[in-house]
Amino acid sequence: MKVVIIDKGQWAEDLEGLKKSYQLFGPVGEKDYTVFKTLEKGMLPDFSTLNTRLSPKSIVFPQSEDILEFSLDETREDHHIMKEVKKDHPSRAVFGIRPCDAKSISLVKLNFDTAEYKDPYWLSAYEATTFVGLACDNPASTCFCTTAGCGPYHEEGLDVLLTDEGDHFVAKALTDKGETLIKTAGWATETEDTFKLKKKTAESKITSAVETGNLENLEILDLHGATFWDDISFACLNCGTCTYVCPTCWCFDIQDEVHGKSGKRMRNWDSCMFPLFTIHTTGHNPRGTKMQRVRQRFMHKLKYFLDKYNQGIMCVGCGRCVRQCPVNIDIRRVCNLMNSYKPEDACAAQE
Repeated sequence: MKVVIIDKGQWAEDLEGLKKSYQLFGPVGEKDYTVFKTLEKGMLPDFSTLNTRLSPKSIVFPQSEDILEFSLDETREDHHIMKEVKKDHPSRAVFGIRPCDAKSISLVKLNFDTAEYKDPYWLSAYEATTFVGLACDNPASTCFCTTAGCGPYHEEGLDVLLTDEGDHFVAKALTDKGETLIKTAGWATETEDTFKLKKKTAESKITSAVETGNLENLEILDLHGATFWDDISFACLNCGTCTYVCPTCWCFDIQDEVHGKSGKRMRNWDSCMFPLFTIHTTGHNPRGTKMQRVRQRFMHKLKYFLDKYNQGIMCVGCGRCVRQCPVNIDIRRVCNLMNSYKPEDACAAQE
């Protein structure tokens, strides 16, 4: 695949030209944070922030999304009939997505694109999007991507990978979609591939790690009954922050909203941390305590997903939940506790 130079002096002009063919998204400063949003005329992506507060997963999987619509007006022939909300997904490109966030979208795709079921809403947005990643040359202290199946120069899920060289970017096309975007932008000056050397240097700066090698060998029920869950969940507020900032969380709720005689069915992000998430119509809640909900989150991320898909853990090591948990619950500690767990130790403790 082609490796080209992008002159920063032409960067703004090149992106404006791309807007004729693509709807562009990128990180933009908003008050005290940086968020991914549509790049309107004259707007450039802000590459100064390592990881945005929220991942760009909402570009493919909106926080709230209309999926069906209906009418209660009985004078209409189609009253009380659910109809799919037509969506127009023009070609889009996300600039500045970090390799960990791109890898997360690949993991989430396993849930929305299965052999039995294919989610048309998620897939139509995904297929219309070209992902232009920005490599991480100076990872944060909370990043542990290299031990979570990812890395600062990881290419999975990306169509183009950029690296910052001061007065210019170097872009590597990774897919046909990436080649098309580079051609459309007019980036034609080829250069040598220095990504391997830069990758090695960036990976050497990762100081945080998780141990996962033994997770697949542990029995689910042994981990489920481990003695450390009460300790881990003790401080949890069930606020759901960890699930909303996590790029691999995909839980959602379906709700019907009616205004007058017009109605719509919506899909909204939900969280396994909320008490209402699993409540039955009878009032029974199989996860009625916060310990059960905390255990579900980590078991899903680090054990259930691994066993079901054989794609590693459901975590890319971005560190968002570590930085933003208000009570300092740390997935790195939980993962290492699970990985080193020995059922015989629990039995000994009970004797």
